[in-house]
Amino acid sequence: MSSLPSAVDVAIIGAGAAGLGAAHALKDSGLSIVVLEARDRVGGRAYTIQAAPDVVFDVGCGWLHSADQNSFVGIAEQLKFEVNRELPPWGQRAYGDAFPQADRDAFTLALDEFYDRIEEAAQQGKDVPANIYLEPGNRWNPMIDAISTYVNGCELDRVSILDVDAYEDTNINWRVRRGYGALIAAYGAQVPVALNCAVRLIDHAGKRVRIETSRGTLDAGRVIVTVPTNLIADEAIRFSPALPGKVEAARGLPLGLADKVTLALDDAEALPKEGNLRGATMRTEMGTYHIRPFGQPCIEGFFGGRLAQTLEDAGDGAFAAYSIDEIVSFLGNDFRRKLKPLSESRWSHDPFARGSYSHALPGHADKRAVLAAPVDGRLFFAGEATSPHFFSTAHGARDSGERAAREVLAKSAE
Repeated sequence: MSSLPSAVDVAIIGAGAAGLGAAHALKDSGLSIVVLEARDRVGGRAYTIQAAPDVVFDVGCGWLHSADQNSFVGIAEQLKFEVNRELPPWGQRAYGDAFPQADRDAFTLALDEFYDRIEEAAQQGKDVPANIYLEPGNRWNPMIDAISTYVNGCELDRVSILDVDAYEDTNINWRVRRGYGALIAAYGAQVPVALNCAVRLIDHAGKRVRIETSRGTLDAGRVIVTVPTNLIADEAIRFSPALPGKVEAARGLPLGLADKVTLALDDAEALPKEGNLRGATMRTEMGTYHIRPFGQPCIEGFFGGRLAQTLEDAGDGAFAAYSIDEIVSFLGNDFRRKLKPLSESRWSHDPFARGSYSHALPGHADKRAVLAAPVDGRLFFAGEATSPHFFSTAHGARDSGERAAREVLAKSAE
């Protein structure tokens, strides 16, 4: 949008999956809407780039998790985006000798038993840190903790067992050949979005809500807030009157950190397509690697938790350097000359994300419902952190936006 409207029925803050889901649900309602987005693009933490002429890279989310229940699958089909239904590389397509099959089997058993203990403990209703349920002395504990850094964006000592138990995963994971971020950007092209429009203040003291942005001020009858929890927790967007309950809820649902890197691979035929590479490192600080996704001449690396934060803080190129060293340790020094950095994410340093996806701190699993609750019939909240069971996912975010839109429509009908 080249100009900002002075007034709308509904203002939606954030053009990530949640904001776009809300906008789509309202676009034919007869209400005037606008999506206010601080970035110069839509998609939020979904972002696809052309990292090289022959490499498409999802800098953010890349997998259609719980694909049999994922609302973006149908959207992909409507928008003519090819969905790849092949098995994901983890678990099925191990490559190399760094993690022998017998060790993988032992690790998988230990991981499954850990989650069984979590599930049993969660039935008691007491919320404690998940690391309590690691088996004392189990040699796989550091790597189980590494899995948490990928899944939750943090180590197990910062994760609520009730939150772990609440998450639903059908274990069906598909991909979008042109990129998940590209799909969500195409989805966003169908609704009115004002880019480069950072919201600073939401003043809900009067009959209508006044919104101060970097592009001027507008007022709205109702507002749907879909920004990441860290922005609410840090009060990067202020509410007047203040909403201490929302700020407290957001602080109980911080964004963990998961980052990615992609490396160009010369002599790509030397490695199989869609392989998974990681070592039985017996440490939490480790990467996991996807060899030649979609057959592309590259390797993607994935990092989470404190290691990801350390590498982000080390500056541009740190993920690539760490990845190359680790891959070479698995495959031999000849591979060093075959690998070249292409692109990497640094989500905690992104001012409009400040992290990757939410987890509930121990004792705070109930804060998802608190964050999702409307205020005064005029302020509504969405985003992956408000999803009761599909948090940390793009489809959970989109569906929460649709839920907030229904709440708006119900209020408008009164």
